[in-house]
Amino acid sequence: MGLTIKSVSDKEFSRYGRIVEGYDIKELLDRLLNKTFAPTDAVDYFPSVQVLEDTPAMKEYSDNLYGGMPIQIGYCNGTNTKLNCLEYHRDSEIDVCATDCVFLLAPQQDCMVQSIDTSEVEAFFCPAGTAVELYATTLHYAPCSARRGEQFKVGIVLPKGTNTAKPEIKICCEEDKRLFARNKWLIAHPEASEVQDGAVVAITGENVDIAELI
Repeated sequence: MGLTIKSVSDKEFSRYGRIVEGYDIKELLDRLLNKTFAPTDAVDYFPSVQVLEDTPAMKEYSDNLYGGMPIQIGYCNGTNTKLNCLEYHRDSEIDVCATDCVFLLAPQQDCMVQSIDTSEVEAFFCPAGTAVELYATTLHYAPCSARRGEQFKVGIVLPKGTNTAKPEIKICCEEDKRLFARNKWLIAHPEASEVQDGAVVAITGENVDIAELI
């Protein structure tokens, strides 16, 4: 059976994350929609954006969801239908969806020995106005458009400093080679442009493209 798009409301999503409710994200959603830009033929990501952090969600997420840890709120906006890469962090990521979008996800455990095949990837639709937590053990990357040619806008909440400049490290093990930025371990499909930037190729199979499913 080929890839199908499930919903973040389906039980299959529970292995990857959960819907986060109860927090004041109204202003954050409004600013994502009206004060951030989404390209029509690419994906933009900014780790920390002041206009998004100056919202009630910043304090509530930091104090409650992250238990008092310092956080950042940025965004990932654009137009996309492909997997290309998978990443993980040492913590959960909160994605606040100002538009409909689709997440491509897989279990981190399946890639730790060497590589992961794209047949392990699952797709989940997330409706506008929904915030989800992606667990630390969930492989993910840029969201995808929910409809062909349509832009998505997603707020990205992570511990402060994540996805900024990669620290200089001594390579002590194979996983260290995957460190692509601060608190960001990345593996790439051979077709991904990130390979040119030094990303480790560890995704096998046909690159996932949901263009025919949306």
